[in-house]
Amino acid sequence: MSLFENDKSAERMPVSLITGFLGSGKTTLLNRLLRHDAMRDSAVVINEYGEVSLDHLLVERVDGEVAVLASGCICCTIRSDLEETLRTLLVKRDRGEVPPFRRILVETTGLADPAPIVQLLLNNPLVSHFLRLDTVLTTVDAANAVHQLDHQYEAVKQVALADRLLITKCDLVSNTAALYQRLRRLNPGARIERVMHGEIDPAGLFGAALVDPEKKAVDVGRWLNEEAFAGSSEPAHEHHDHAHHSHDTSITSFMLAFDEPLDWMAVSHWLAYLRSVRGEDLLRVKGILNLRGEQTPVVIHGVHHVFHPPVALPEWPDADRRSRIVFITRGITREEVLALWQAGREAA
Repeated sequence: MSLFENDKSAERMPVSLITGFLGSGKTTLLNRLLRHDAMRDSAVVINEYGEVSLDHLLVERVDGEVAVLASGCICCTIRSDLEETLRTLLVKRDRGEVPPFRRILVETTGLADPAPIVQLLLNNPLVSHFLRLDTVLTTVDAANAVHQLDHQYEAVKQVALADRLLITKCDLVSNTAALYQRLRRLNPGARIERVMHGEIDPAGLFGAALVDPEKKAVDVGRWLNEEAFAGSSEPAHEHHDHAHHSHDTSITSFMLAFDEPLDWMAVSHWLAYLRSVRGEDLLRVKGILNLRGEQTPVVIHGVHHVFHPPVALPEWPDADRRSRIVFITRGITREEVLALWQAGREAA
């Protein structure tokens, strides 16, 4: 019997986080998205109705914090904290006090650090039992992003944590190729979309989680996107493997791969030590592990100090049985991470 919980992502409601620096177009994005038929069964959690400028979409105020939009979506303001807001919204749905919804969109303020919200969805049992992180979507202002990335670490972190990057205001800039390449260096694994003539297709923005919402099946390749992090297909052998680094204001991304099955206790101690000494610099970690004694792969996912409990998948997605872990870090090199792994093995 496996020591790890089975994946139940398909049973939990998807939550997508919409973040982005001040003026990057989150309001415009929400307004356009909520007019799509495909988004009608959504709940939107925002900080202030006025701040997000959704007033013209409101048709009915259910209570002081929840409103029904013309599109049929539910919109609510954040209460004292996001956890309470999400739990209250689910209770109201179950009681029939608000129309049913199948997804939740959470919009942050422009200066917000998205990491605490991701951590809440990864490892808060009062929330993660019912909800799952689907997508971190970051809007990027084509006209001002270069200056923001140069001077604001919040903007850099919003990009580094994203699953999807949406370049907005493309009509104000003649060429976004340099910005595209910079975003790609900061976060190789994120899908980058450009907004052209104001058109936004929800199908290309969401569904970045381990479970494919259309197929209701695990899609490790899409979720891990290891090819974007690996400079070559050669696996890591801890001593002479090839590295692929992307540097921008100290942000580094890389992948580690191991041919032989790993010992879970060794992996657990290694990651625990990394979290304890460099947790603030572990921006995002994703991995699929081949562990001794386990017949199926185990996935890990973490942000900073907080990791989702490891989950056993029902089967291997393909013939590749290597353990692969992708890292996005601040100032932690691939060599440092491998050195800690090797030191732990030698001490065991």
